[in-house]
This record gives sequence, structure tokens and C-alpha cells, in this order.
Amino acid sequence: MAGYDGVLSELVSLIESARRTAVRAVNAVITATYWEVGRRIVEYEQKGEKRAAYGKALLRELARDLTAKFGRGFSADNLETMRLFYLTYPALEISETVSRKFAPEDLMKRFQLPWSHYVILTRRSRSPEARAFYETEALRGGWTVRQLDRQISTLFYERTALSRNKAAMLTKGAKAKPEDAVTPEEEIKDPLFLEFLGLDDKYSENELEKNLVLHLQDFLLELGNDFAFIGRQKRLRIGNEWYRVDLVFYHRRLRCLIIIDLKLGKFTHADVGQMNLYLNYAAEHWTHADENPPVGLILCAEQDAAVARYALAGLTNKVLAAEYRVALPDEKLLAAEIEKTRRWLEGRAIVTSRKRTKQ
Repeated sequence: MAGYDGVLSELVSLIESARRTAVRAVNAVITATYWEVGRRIVEYEQKGEKRAAYGKALLRELARDLTAKFGRGFSADNLETMRLFYLTYPALEISETVSRKFAPEDLMKRFQLPWSHYVILTRRSRSPEARAFYETEALRGGWTVRQLDRQISTLFYERTALSRNKAAMLTKGAKAKPEDAVTPEEEIKDPLFLEFLGLDDKYSENELEKNLVLHLQDFLLELGNDFAFIGRQKRLRIGNEWYRVDLVFYHRRLRCLIIIDLKLGKFTHADVGQMNLYLNYAAEHWTHADENPPVGLILCAEQDAAVARYALAGLTNKVLAAEYRVALPDEKLLAAEIEKTRRWLEGRAIVTSRKRTKQ
């Protein structure tokens, strides 16, 4: 009977794997076909100015005839999305073969996400760099459409670029490779958005922590692909005193533990001392020989930049502070705030560069 169970398990695994492969293949063919539909619509429109002027009428006419033949999926709005899809990903960016004729194999290699993801990328991403970044991260993290939409809504790309604080991210970050070196400062975004917790205006640190664990998948999505959850309320004894660490994660690329301390109120210098205590203990008792020293993240509701700068300077351990938000702000206001901070950082970098030149 044991032999039968083994065969059954192998067959179940084989069939499930085949079905997943089939679904991916079907999705790839659909996406490739829709890109080609978009291309032919654009090329037909551009044969003459008169035809281009009647683009909407053309889409309505095509929608009527294609729907009559193939059913749902070819409305005027959907055809317009296919047209935009082609304009967003023109043939020259894919391959010379595709620019000459319909080559589904080349297109299937290029478009590895489902069609629904490319609809979001086509209609919502703000720039080619952001679009490439979201596409790469969606593939790397296996994001659902809902997760991709949420990441764009929270300006994940802009916040990542800001946290990395370097122009190279716009090119390197859009095509991140596993072997690329990273630093803790690059991997921690500020602020972090925790709107998925659904918390009211008043809540305790315990409720915040409990909800983060209950919504762990969403929290990991916000933190980034390389974070792995280790545990919560991890106990440690120093002298005769017992302490509890709120949350412990492991970062695969940094190859170190990330210790998170949650604070409801404003960031204070006392928080740094407490975190430093945790890190010293973790380095001695929790860190393996082949791992890097642990990193501390103080996640607070509010922080003063000056207090944070002086409190965190000169420490042997790496301690970072970041704010969290339990509700999403207006996307335009968030974009303006990020742009303002970016300009401030760039201005500070220019001043620092000039000082070094004078020296």
C-alpha cells in the first residue's frame, strides 16, 4: 500500500505541474495575440491621417464584428487597451523578428506575466523605468493583479528609489539581479504603508503586532521580496531580566536577521538604546557564523529627522528608523511629498559633493 501511495503522490504532482505549465502557456499565447492585435490596429490607423482621425469609430466597428465572431473579450475598451499595450511595448523593444512578422514564440518569451498584469502596467505605470521595475518585481515576487495594483497605488517604485537614495536605482533597480549588492538602507522603505491592517484610529502596540502577523503576506509584500518571517515576541534573557523582541525577520540578500521594534508614538533616543541591546544579544546568540550582523528597524508612527540623525549616528550596530502609515494618503499628495523629499536629498548630495571638492 505504501508503494501505491508513493505512485499516487507522484502522479498528483505530475498532473498539477502539467496544469500549471498549461495555464502559463495559455496566458502567454493570449498576451502575445493581444499585442499583435494592438499592433495591427495601430498600423491600420497610421496608413493615413484620415484613418487615424477615425480611430474610435474603427474600434467600435472592430468590436462589433469580433464580438459577433468570438464572443466576449473584444469590446471597444479592450481593443483600446490592446492598442495601448502595443504602443507601450513597441516592436523595436522586443526583437527584429517580431517587427517583421508575427512570432508568438518571441512574444511569449518577452511577456511572461498574465494579460491582466499588463493591463495594469499599461494603464497605471507612470514611466518606462517604473513599468520595467514593477514587471520585474511582479515576476520575482509572483504578485497577483491585486498586489500589483496595490504596489502601484502606494508608489512602491518611487518609495524604493527614494529609500535607495541613488540615481543608479533608476537603471539598475529596474532590472535588479539576485547578485546585486544591497545595503540595509536600500532595503528599508520609509514610510511603510500598513493600510491592509484595517485598524481604527486607536489601537495598541499588541494589536498592531498581532494584525501584522495575521496579515503577514501583505506585510511581506510591503517589506519586499527578500524578507522571510522568523517569529514574534521572541524572548531573550540578559542578566536577571527577560525581554521580548516584537518581530524577527531574515533578509536573504543581506544574509542577516532584521529585528523590528514597533512604537505607537514618536521616535525617541531611548528606542535606539533598547534596540542596541537587542542587536548585541542577537549578534552573540542568534547569528550563525556565516551570517552578517543583525540589523534593527524601529518602526514608529512619527519621527523627527534631526533626532533620528543624531540618535542613530556613531553606533556600532546598524539601527534604522522608519515611519508607518495605517491609511493610504491621496496618491497625488504622496507623489508630491516623495518628489519634495527627493529634491531635498539631491540638494544635500550636491552640497556634500562641493564640500569634498573644496577639501
